[in-house]
Amino acid sequence: MNANQVHGPAIHVQGLEKSYKKLAVLRGVDFDVARGSIFALLGSNGAGKTTIVNILATLLGADAGTATVNTFDVATQAAEVRESISLTGQFAAVDEILSGRENLVLVARLRHLKDPGAIADDLLDRFSLTDAAARKVSTYSGGMRRRLDIAMSLIGDPQVIFLDEPTTGLDPQARLEVWQAVKELAAHGTTVLLTTQHLDEAEHLADRIAILHQGRIIVNGTLAELKALLPPATIEYVEKQPSLEDVFFAIVGDDGANGTDADVGQARVGTDK
Repeated sequence: MNANQVHGPAIHVQGLEKSYKKLAVLRGVDFDVARGSIFALLGSNGAGKTTIVNILATLLGADAGTATVNTFDVATQAAEVRESISLTGQFAAVDEILSGRENLVLVARLRHLKDPGAIADDLLDRFSLTDAAARKVSTYSGGMRRRLDIAMSLIGDPQVIFLDEPTTGLDPQARLEVWQAVKELAAHGTTVLLTTQHLDEAEHLADRIAILHQGRIIVNGTLAELKALLPPATIEYVEKQPSLEDVFFAIVGDDGANGTDADVGQARVGTDK
């Protein structure tokens, strides 16, 4: 990898357009993603977030515009792009018949990596799944499955990972588990492009946030920059009532995301196994 690849943006998108027959989904999308950062692409259902991810992952061709990942052109250097990325879709792509460790070992072997067992053990420890390593994934909670899915995506040390609405269908505590896993990705130097329709998710995770609306990026900046777009708030003194989130975590505690699997299971009522 040359110096430009090391120091340039991890992702560069300019003038991206895509239509499905007469429906224009992307109408000239522009943004850059800095290396080692978490970039949130925020938008409602149907805004075109997944279309952008699929184009960047070389799964879909654009009608116009350019896009590069690690300075590799997604249209003309698809093989090089695929070698440096990983994609995690909206639903966990794990084998429920296998154990967590067996899932990781299988992917490592498919990638022809040396010592797949050691790779699996390292990722199990990194994502707090060691205690559940020998259990079938069918017994995992939603948060555990998604953490395993993200761990599988990291096999081979991809420099960029795309997370397409990674907390879809998860309960509040499982979402916290995934948020922690995403933060750890960036802490290890991985560039993360995260698509979401949840405002709080983008607020908690992203270094920069781009809002996609009607096929265009209408705003792009840090959380502070986005808040500065609004007029100063009027200060009023009111009695603050606890939110449902306050009540939920006061009852179940907030240690589920970092505790043992048994702790997580005991903290849930009626959640996924």
